[in-house]
Amino acid sequence: MYRQHFGLSKDIFTSSTDELWDDGHLTILQERFQWLLDSPGIGLLTGESGIGKTAALRQLTSKLNPHRYQVIYTADTDLSRLDFYRQIALELGLEPAYHRAQLWRDIKHKITLMAEQNRVLIIWVIDEAQNLPKLFFQDFASFLNFSFDSKSLITAWFVGHPALASTLSRAPYAHFSSRVQVRVSLEPINDRKRCADLIQNLIQSAGCTQTLLSESGVELMRLASKGNPRKIKHILVTAMRLAVPKGLNHLPDDIIQEAIEALQ
Repeated sequence: MYRQHFGLSKDIFTSSTDELWDDGHLTILQERFQWLLDSPGIGLLTGESGIGKTAALRQLTSKLNPHRYQVIYTADTDLSRLDFYRQIALELGLEPAYHRAQLWRDIKHKITLMAEQNRVLIIWVIDEAQNLPKLFFQDFASFLNFSFDSKSLITAWFVGHPALASTLSRAPYAHFSSRVQVRVSLEPINDRKRCADLIQNLIQSAGCTQTLLSESGVELMRLASKGNPRKIKHILVTAMRLAVPKGLNHLPDDIIQEAIEALQ
């Protein structure tokens, strides 16, 4: 209903990886991502839920040549460490072995063949990594040691909440932490101009060409969302839905405030 009312061609929450908003602040992630393509290893990407971590990595991986890279995306982290390796074995077309030692050997052999014969690099993206069991971190660094060479043949991105970085700084995770080559943190969009640009981009990308909010309305959204893109989207969509039965073709401040209160 609100889409038709405001002339939107698609939902605010619907966006392809090609349409991911970037005002230049994702440049560091793009550079570090390339580093781990050139020199495979472990990357750590942290940020609050809704900040755009997964969307940013999906955008980057979507541009990779499928003949040179195989992307494996793991979103379910409520697994045992053995189940994680079984999952990657399945993604590689292997029948997972029962014992970890054999499972590791099979996976490493397949990755080695892919790297040497087909020149294919595995990119493993592990989302919600803060929920991984401690033992997984403790033995993953060892898993990356390929006996024939000191060079890693797989790149793994661990994506999680800011608390993940703090956890990995503790002594039990020292071995894993020492193997992390790249660390990137995505921050909330608290700057007024950047936040205003994001909101305008969300509206225009959805197909709306008119001005919907005042500067004070944008500021209300920025403060309430604390610069979190997902929260901004929720406020914007809720405000649009509230405006429809009132026959409004814009989003006055009182509607924005009502939307904010409705989401609390």
